[in-house]
Amino acid sequence: MCAIVGLISSKKEEKVFKIISKIQSHRGEDDRGVWIERLGSSYIHLGHNRLSIQDLSSLGHQPFVSSCGDYIITYNGEVYNFKSIRIELEALDYRFVSNSDTEVILYAYKEWGIECLERFIGMFAFAIVDRSKKKMFLVRDRAGVKPLYYYNDSESFMFASELKAFHGYEGFKKEKNLDALPYYFQFGYIPSPHTIFKNTYKLPAGSYMEYDIANSSFTIERYWSIDEAYKKEKFDTNEEDITKQLETLLKDAIDLRMVSDERVGVFLSGGYDSSLVTALLSVDREEKLDTYTIGFEDSRYDEAKYAKEIAKHLNTNHHEYYVNPKDMLPLVESLPFYYDEPFGDSSALPTILVSTKARENLKVILSADGGDEVFCGYSKYFFLDKFAPILSRPFLKRILGSGLDIMSPKTIAKINSKLPKSLKQTNIEDKYLKFKRAIKSANLEEAFINASSYVDRERVGEFIKIANQESYYTNFQMDKNLSAIDNMMRADYKSFMVDDVLTKVDRATMSVGLEGREPLLDHRIAEFMARVPKEIKYKNNQGKYLARKILYKHIPKTLLDRPKAGFQIPLESWLKGELKPLVEKYLDIYRLDKEIFEPQKIEKIKREFFAGDSSHTSTIWFILSYQMWEEVWFG
Repeated sequence: MCAIVGLISSKKEEKVFKIISKIQSHRGEDDRGVWIERLGSSYIHLGHNRLSIQDLSSLGHQPFVSSCGDYIITYNGEVYNFKSIRIELEALDYRFVSNSDTEVILYAYKEWGIECLERFIGMFAFAIVDRSKKKMFLVRDRAGVKPLYYYNDSESFMFASELKAFHGYEGFKKEKNLDALPYYFQFGYIPSPHTIFKNTYKLPAGSYMEYDIANSSFTIERYWSIDEAYKKEKFDTNEEDITKQLETLLKDAIDLRMVSDERVGVFLSGGYDSSLVTALLSVDREEKLDTYTIGFEDSRYDEAKYAKEIAKHLNTNHHEYYVNPKDMLPLVESLPFYYDEPFGDSSALPTILVSTKARENLKVILSADGGDEVFCGYSKYFFLDKFAPILSRPFLKRILGSGLDIMSPKTIAKINSKLPKSLKQTNIEDKYLKFKRAIKSANLEEAFINASSYVDRERVGEFIKIANQESYYTNFQMDKNLSAIDNMMRADYKSFMVDDVLTKVDRATMSVGLEGREPLLDHRIAEFMARVPKEIKYKNNQGKYLARKILYKHIPKTLLDRPKAGFQIPLESWLKGELKPLVEKYLDIYRLDKEIFEPQKIEKIKREFFAGDSSHTSTIWFILSYQMWEEVWFG
């Protein structure tokens, strides 16, 4: 796990580039390297910051140059099956000087060209310069676990693991992409391939760029997409066979991610996904696993007690840490530096904290992200699947919508509190508001967008002055040949999971030099689950049916079955308490940019929020996060 950076320009920028390469040093402080060479009329600069995980010796130094000198790579990530690929290459007379997966990737490219990507199981972002072809290939892994940004204008081309690297180069024109803001304020993240800056993009997950150095031009190609898996025929075998195949895949994916020359731990929240990973790792294991969790004093959000019970059952070496709200102020103010562009997922805070604690003991951690998108876990899938037929029936939709208007979020919360444990929902007020918006939608696509929005699109239009660009919604498009649930799962896999969940975890772990690995995002599992019939993904009114079935073999249901919480924090109470000084400072009516915001509208939102309107919580947090980001990067 590392950081990569590159620059193609008409002149040599050795001193500047060495400075640029240091900017991402928090991602890897074990080693640093720079490679610069002229190819044709352009100078190619490659940089690398190393967090040593595989082959801890100096032989793993990057940028890595092939023995023939024609191929150079700078690489971030892990190819977990590199040992089996190395055996293939050795049979073809390749000789290796290191024990790293870096060298294997480079020679796999030399032997099989860009088709080598089909062989890799892992998370990666890398650049390979092919001297013979005068081309550079930029590659991002299938799921998008590892980030890769690029900047292109008429004078230069840059790429990096994090946007902050671009700021170190004077050729980077730091201009805001204001068109992205409506989507940030609606979803809490900026959807790929867009970023907050003009001429600056995220390389889409499962894609590679072929950059022609001679012509300063490039093309981007998809080499993998979850869409293709969903287009295949569903399995027609029985449930037991499907369960056995899935369990075999899970065990192999998890075992592969234990390949490391450093100790490996697990984030254990006590939910189904992290418990599944921990349980399968614990089977027939002699050495105790290290597990880590974060707890909150507010019992409504605290799942640490559940994680502790599961850790005890699995006999792990468990570490739990409780968040002190007073520690939040400096941590919140650090978010703009690590996340580079406006980012609204408040669970980044506990993720950074638990990463910091884990890094005190080890360098590698397994995280169970992707379980909801792969195994069918979000409640919006089930609600919208049941209510989708109503969307095309105006009369029924109007009656249901009118009924929902009568009930306030607070009333719904009171009703929810009196329900039996099996029916009770967590974060019910937010879910209710999303469902209320969704049920009034014109079609499934619009309903899904509304159910995925933290702030209503119309409300966003009231407090900012920038209009929506519909082209930003491409990852939400529905396929009429798929079921509602499959459509929503594939949309989340390509959007929310990549640009929110994986961004959150990558920046949080790498902020302290901790490598996060995602076994549930092994592409073989995603492809397999895409072909599982809907009736088995969601069965007996339960999502994650197959994952539960496997998990119950290792952990009693009584320790697991409870309302789904997600990784929530007591954000409303923090914003009204310990973080209130930040809200007052950054949402001050005179501090707001009048070209972007409607200050009087925001003042009204703030006043209503402090008077008790919890529906404004996300709006307040997103504006605060944007304002802090702007101060850090625009002064």
